[in-house]
Amino acid sequence: MNFIDRLKGGVLVADGAVGTMLYNKGVSLDANFEHLNLVRPELVRELHREYLDAGAQLIETNTFGANRSRLQPIGLGGRVREINLRGAELARDAAAGRDVFVAGSMGPLVRTRGEDAEPASGEVAALFREQADALAEGGVDLLLLETFTDLGQLQAALAAARGTGLPVVASMAFQEGGRTAGGADAEAVAVVLERAGAAAVGANCSAGPLEVLKIVQRMARATTLPLIACPNSGFPEYVEGRYLYRTTPDYFARMAREMVAAGAQIVGGCCGTTPDHIRAIAAAVAGMRPAPRTVHPVAASPATPAAEPTPTGGFLAGWGTRPVVTVELDPPRGLDCGKVLEGSRVLKAAGADAINLAENPLARVRMGNLPLAQLIQREVGIEVIAHITCRDRNLLGMQSDLMGAHLLGVKNLLAVTGDPARIGDHAGATSVYDLNSYGLIELMAGLNAGVNGLGNPIGGSTGFTIGAAFNPNSPRMEVQVARLEKKVAGGAAFVQTQPVFDLAVLREMLDRTRHLSIPILPGVLPLVSERNCEYLHNEVPGISIPDAIRRRMAGREKEEGAREGLAIAREFIAAAHGMVGGFYLIPPFGRFGIAAELVRFIRELPARKDTP
Repeated sequence: MNFIDRLKGGVLVADGAVGTMLYNKGVSLDANFEHLNLVRPELVRELHREYLDAGAQLIETNTFGANRSRLQPIGLGGRVREINLRGAELARDAAAGRDVFVAGSMGPLVRTRGEDAEPASGEVAALFREQADALAEGGVDLLLLETFTDLGQLQAALAAARGTGLPVVASMAFQEGGRTAGGADAEAVAVVLERAGAAAVGANCSAGPLEVLKIVQRMARATTLPLIACPNSGFPEYVEGRYLYRTTPDYFARMAREMVAAGAQIVGGCCGTTPDHIRAIAAAVAGMRPAPRTVHPVAASPATPAAEPTPTGGFLAGWGTRPVVTVELDPPRGLDCGKVLEGSRVLKAAGADAINLAENPLARVRMGNLPLAQLIQREVGIEVIAHITCRDRNLLGMQSDLMGAHLLGVKNLLAVTGDPARIGDHAGATSVYDLNSYGLIELMAGLNAGVNGLGNPIGGSTGFTIGAAFNPNSPRMEVQVARLEKKVAGGAAFVQTQPVFDLAVLREMLDRTRHLSIPILPGVLPLVSERNCEYLHNEVPGISIPDAIRRRMAGREKEEGAREGLAIAREFIAAAHGMVGGFYLIPPFGRFGIAAELVRFIRELPARKDTP
């Protein structure tokens, strides 16, 4: 009997955790579990047999992470086919002579953390197809796509897996409230995956039995497809260096019966579950059949709240009538805020519209910029643009701090990826990068629309003016423009660029971005010496200084270098005036006096009719 026909006849019991059990058998968490198919096949085969002996009627191959995106970084990218083939063979060997099914396990691709670039759709499809083809060649009965958190990536995997001709089960790892990380609810996910050709849909991992039961109940109202439910064994507890799961097999079995009663036709376990859990499930659901369902039509696409209108007031209020000028200051390395407050007062008096506060630039620790921004706004009376990096906060902390920024009255935020922690001054510090700059902008826009990262209401809206960074000095500006288009589509309302020294680069940038119709403030960084000039050109990513300017700075140090650097900045500003609607000034080494001179210079320039 094939897999689809078998589902029509009742309930299938799936196996449980693979990683948990391998860890319990002495495999280090640092090891690559899929590589065990090649180096310790007897251990993998033994685990399959333990689950089969416990009553599992469907076992998964040990190939969850056996795609090239996960294997390449550890030197196994060339062995994708071999590892998947062997994984399928080991499961088939264990299942020989039993009336059971073997599912080829496929997990999501690993994201390059902290990178704005994302794989093209063709590359994503090829990565999934490579693994799916190898598993099909190994003789699996079906493909199981599991623990996906991104609906778009799951759809891509589903399309690639269906190319093998095998049935494909698609399972998502939902977050709190039965929503995906992108805000799609369980009902919409079920409909989308059904229309994409899944043979069965459902949920696994990320939550315990009660939460998965609720998801099954919701999916059962949206689709007639068979449902799969493989929850974790509750939430893990960290005890003496080990993660322990407390959910007992008896409780798990009782919840499994409720899942079947709600419509599940495949029940098993995920993280923390053992053969004992599966044995209890098998006994509890024996002879059960899923309950009849009544499907209620729902939207095929997850509903996304309409974004609030982009704020246009504040420091951008003068856009189109006068140059908008923002100036970057670094927060202090310690507790003394005197210098940054003094600089803010001087710059306000000179005519600056806003102060930029970077967040631990170059991964060197400084005072937190959000409370400092609130202090400057309160004490000086000038708006602040707080830079928010993806490096320093996980998704939970990011949302908490953004809502805190709203409470503090900090409304202007610049979303940046952030320099990697490894280049900074704190050995052992790690980068987080749960989000890239695209995701951060979308998160901010969601808060403006009144929902958090799960799509749940927050009881109001934040009203952030969202900024994006742009590097016009790239040798392939068209790539940077494509990224900027994505940021603007996600909710960015203004742009600040890396320092620009070349007018030809500025003209090309303006020509390529004219269709975006949002304020773009070119960065202006006054040079102070030949040494400073050469350092920026040769060592700082994203900065390129033309040879003509480097020759002008040659041999100039101290006061002479600062005068020449200021003259170069004035010449650039005068030439760019009228082409742009403002400037983003970046004074070197916190020398706000230089920035104040440039602000006054900008304010004294005659008005131009062609100002954007």
